Amino acid sequence: MDFTPAPSVIPARQGQSPSVLEAFVVDVNGIARGKWVPAERIPEVMSKGVALPRSVYALDVWGCDVPEAGLAVGTGDPDGICMPVEGSLLPVTWLTRPTTQVLLRMLQQDGTPFYADPRQVLARVCGFFKRTGLTPVMATELEFYIIDRRRTPRDPVSPPSSHEGRWQGWQTQVLSIAELHSFEPLLADIFHACERQNLPADTVVRENGPGQYEVNLNHVADPLLAADHAFLLKRIVKGVARQHGLDATFMAKPYGHLAGSGMHVHMSILDNQRRNIMAGEGGAPTARLHHVVGGMLATMADCMLLLAPHANSYRRLTPGGHAPTNLTWGMDNRSAAIRVITAGNATRVEHRVAGADCNPYLAVAGILAGALHGLDGAVDPGRPIEGEQRDGFASLPVNWDDAIDMFDASGVIGEYLGAEYQDLFSACKRQEQAEFRRRVTDVEYDAYLQSV
Repeated sequence: MDFTPAPSVIPARQGQSPSVLEAFVVDVNGIARGKWVPAERIPEVMSKGVALPRSVYALDVWGCDVPEAGLAVGTGDPDGICMPVEGSLLPVTWLTRPTTQVLLRMLQQDGTPFYADPRQVLARVCGFFKRTGLTPVMATELEFYIIDRRRTPRDPVSPPSSHEGRWQGWQTQVLSIAELHSFEPLLADIFHACERQNLPADTVVRENGPGQYEVNLNHVADPLLAADHAFLLKRIVKGVARQHGLDATFMAKPYGHLAGSGMHVHMSILDNQRRNIMAGEGGAPTARLHHVVGGMLATMADCMLLLAPHANSYRRLTPGGHAPTNLTWGMDNRSAAIRVITAGNATRVEHRVAGADCNPYLAVAGILAGALHGLDGAVDPGRPIEGEQRDGFASLPVNWDDAIDMFDASGVIGEYLGAEYQDLFSACKRQEQAEFRRRVTDVEYDAYLQSV
């Protein structure tokens, strides 16, 4: 079961019946795509599903078909039937009219999951875990920026003014309680929406950048549900910010000179007796914990495109920033790519590489694939780092071109995520890459237009 069970129809607001159903799937880039359906058709949608073109799963970030992905051009672009994810019929609190949403998953004609659905990709990886008798327990921490809605060519992104409108918030003010007070109405509505949608939101902190915050979600013993929570939290934050006359962005690096936004993933693993395989006697880290870390490090370069899927993602991965750039691990060390958190029976790993701009389903799938690879082969992670040590440790692929090539050639990706999806994702990213190469930036005009 993916969510807390819900009644067949949930009012969009307490005491109100919904006037519209927002029914959607999650595409390759983690974008919700679907349709609005009149509320009177909710019972029909819940029992019979919604038809959407199968090519919805192979669109680039601008929403254009990707011919090389093989789902649209030359196929007749057929529909697939999208059935509701159990328990995902939930209220939308931030729209003007009473609205209910439902998350969908696409099926093939024989009733089996459609391979191009990112939820199915993650479900496939979870199936490998299930066959081992092990259960990952996972949670995400998502960073984001609240930004002003005003845009100009010279000032495309800027922090919001305070709630009282007296100052522009360029201050860093990390962990400031006063900053939480200034945006208390917006943050309170985010947590209210999380409560209404059964998302286990835990803490919120003011982060390093101006207008940057982090919301932590509680652990659940279901990776698919953890990814659902991360995806729905991003929807909530963006929707509630818009309701308050602001915008929110999960872009990895909206300000070139300021902190980027990441999605940190925490994971422990339970055996079939519900014991944490990462914690030994007295909570000491176990050999299997080391194997999980070793597998994640060994496959991290292959999985980089899942963790950093966009051109902007790689601006976050620069030396001297808070994001890791080397294949490292450490004990209670936030500068490492993999941080082992020693917490007794709750000992776990924190994967710190993914940007907040990732598709949570695919990022979690890649992380789990690495863990499986490590457990399967008893992979040695090597020595942990001390402090911010980097010398002697291999670098992560920190440019988009290399990440695409390594993902496309990876045997691990083909094995765990499926070769068909590997080809589809590569095709989508190569089309986006080609579009970026066609566009001339304002920096190039500034540097070269008159000077060369």
